[in-house]
Amino acid sequence: MHATSARAGARASSRSDHPHCRPTPTRGSELKHTSAPTRHSVIIGTGVAAVITAAFTLQSAHATPTPAPDPSSATAAAQRAKAIGTTLGADHAGSYYDATRHKLVVNVTNEKAAGKARAAGAEARVVKHSLVSLEQAQATLKQKAAVPGTSWAMDPRTNKVVIVTDRTVKGANLAKLTKVASSLGDRTAIKKSTGTLSPLIAGGDAIWGGGARCSLGFNVTKGGEPYFLTAGHCTNESRTWAATQGGAEIAATESSRFPGDDYGIVKYTANTSHPSEVNLYNGGTQPIARAGEAIVGQMVQRSGSTTQVHAGNVTALNATVNYQQGTVDGLIQTSVCAEPGDSGGPLFEGDTALGTTSGGSGNCSSGGETFYQPVAEVLEKTGAQIG
Repeated sequence: MHATSARAGARASSRSDHPHCRPTPTRGSELKHTSAPTRHSVIIGTGVAAVITAAFTLQSAHATPTPAPDPSSATAAAQRAKAIGTTLGADHAGSYYDATRHKLVVNVTNEKAAGKARAAGAEARVVKHSLVSLEQAQATLKQKAAVPGTSWAMDPRTNKVVIVTDRTVKGANLAKLTKVASSLGDRTAIKKSTGTLSPLIAGGDAIWGGGARCSLGFNVTKGGEPYFLTAGHCTNESRTWAATQGGAEIAATESSRFPGDDYGIVKYTANTSHPSEVNLYNGGTQPIARAGEAIVGQMVQRSGSTTQVHAGNVTALNATVNYQQGTVDGLIQTSVCAEPGDSGGPLFEGDTALGTTSGGSGNCSSGGETFYQPVAEVLEKTGAQIG
């Protein structure tokens, strides 16, 4: 993301009177929202372009299949996985990308479906639980055990819904969660975290509003006018935004969504440069040309004003996070670390925008995990596009 002219103040504190806007704590293992600083003259730009899904024809068992070439990238694999999943219907059980072998792996519940997946160019894996069954398990958890300090997501590699509890989940809440999880049988697994799950105000280039510091995610356009995307827990805190602490207004919040989703779209109100780039904090930038869908196993990078650039893997999609402030669904879960002040910042692979930072646990000294609002969804809901 772009560096802000206020980079020296990138680690300045957020509002202390709101759980999303508070002074940046000492690096620890807390699960929180991350926000990053915004470049003063150049705010990270990420246009939202429509992702073109490759067409796949699943041939009949009587035809001689012509396997599609292996996906050359995780982005291509994500597009293919979506198309194959739609065709497989109830026999689909999720998919992931094996980055070591550059292979798309599609889970199915029977051999007939496996043949269809192979004919479409994927590696097939027969598992016990269908995607529909695992989604039903997630729905049950949301209905009966949405305890603050928990998150869950379907892990296609284990064919289970993995539930993570932070250190605040104990006593009656832990007993309630354990009881519901047990009722779902081997479709779930519980893991404990020593951190605290919470939104992280931070991002790529720093942006300042209402005493809070967050990060700009991607520059976009809407109706021919320039805007940028960031986290909704950030835009809930302020209507106006500046590129430096106490500086002149450069943009104003148009729409904010948190909880439920976690995104905000902000319109530029000043003549500020807004290239479609991400600040790499090494003197260079990464141009952003399109928006894409993430896939489990994908190697990704994140930029933020507090911790700058870090990399990791996508570990789950459609994750549910139960913050103290409310539940957010449909998030991208990763092994990338982040800290307060990185919220709203961009998640990307090469020139493809994937998400904006919502929250997480841990830190960039001992490690952690973070969650991201998918960009493609935000573009669709707001009518914005990359550029």
